[in-house]
Amino acid sequence: MYWYNGELIESEIIQLPINEPGLLFGATIFTTLRVYHNSLESRLTHWEAHQKRLFDSVHKLDFQQPNWQNIHTGASILINHYPILRITLFPDGKEWITGRLIPDDLTEKQKCGVNVTIAKAEQYRSLPFYKTGNYLVPWLGKKDALRKNAQEAILTDATGNWLETTTGNLWGWHNRCWFTPPLSVGILPGIMREKLINWLRTEQYQVKEELFTPELVQKFVAIAYSNCVVEILPIHQVIHPTGKLQYDNQHYCFKELQKYLLA
Repeated sequence: MYWYNGELIESEIIQLPINEPGLLFGATIFTTLRVYHNSLESRLTHWEAHQKRLFDSVHKLDFQQPNWQNIHTGASILINHYPILRITLFPDGKEWITGRLIPDDLTEKQKCGVNVTIAKAEQYRSLPFYKTGNYLVPWLGKKDALRKNAQEAILTDATGNWLETTTGNLWGWHNRCWFTPPLSVGILPGIMREKLINWLRTEQYQVKEELFTPELVQKFVAIAYSNCVVEILPIHQVIHPTGKLQYDNQHYCFKELQKYLLA
C-alpha cells in the first residue's frame, strides 16, 4: 500500500515513465518521519519541520511545486497503517508516500548499542545538505558494514574526519559536553539533530559543534547517532581498518539526551 500522485494504491509495484528523472538519475527529494501517537500533530512527529525540509528543497533545487494538500491527505491515510513514512517528491511535482514498520530490534539496539565501520574514503554523499534520491553511497556504505557484522558506517572527509553515518548525525560525549559536527563540514541538517541541539541549550546542557577529528573522537567516552526513526542510538564499537575504538553504550549521558523524548 502506498500513495502516489493523489491516489492510494494497494500494490507492491509502482509504474513510472521510462524517462522519469527520478528513475534515471535519482532526481528526487524525500524526508522520512516517525509518527508518534498516530498523529502528524504530535510534538515528536515534527511534521512542520519535515514539510519545511521538502518546501526548502523544492525551492533550492527548482522542482515543480507539489500539491501540498495531497501530501497531507496521503500521509494522514497511511499513518493508520504505518508508524514510519517516507515522502518522496519528483521533479514534476508528483508525490509518492510509502510506509514501513518500526524495526523489531530497535529497542534492543537502543539499549545495547551498535557496531559501525568507517566507510571507504571515496564514499561521500551527493549534495549533502539535501535528502535526494541519489543515495547510492550511503547504501553501499551500509551494505559493506553489514558484511563486516556491523550495523552502520561512518562517512569521512578526505583527511579522515568523521562527518555522519549513512543514515544519521553523529554525537560524542566528552568532559560533560555533547559534541556534534557542524553543518559547514558538509553534512545533512538532520531534523532530530536540530531539535536536540535546541533542547540541550534550552535545558542548559553544554553542546558544541566541532569537527570530529581523529584526535577528538579518541577523547569521547560515549558516542551515538540520531535520526527521526531510530531517535538516539548508542554506538558501542567503531571498526577501523587498523583497529577498533570502544565506547560506553550504557553511559549516563544517554539518559540525559533521551529526556528530550520524554519532555
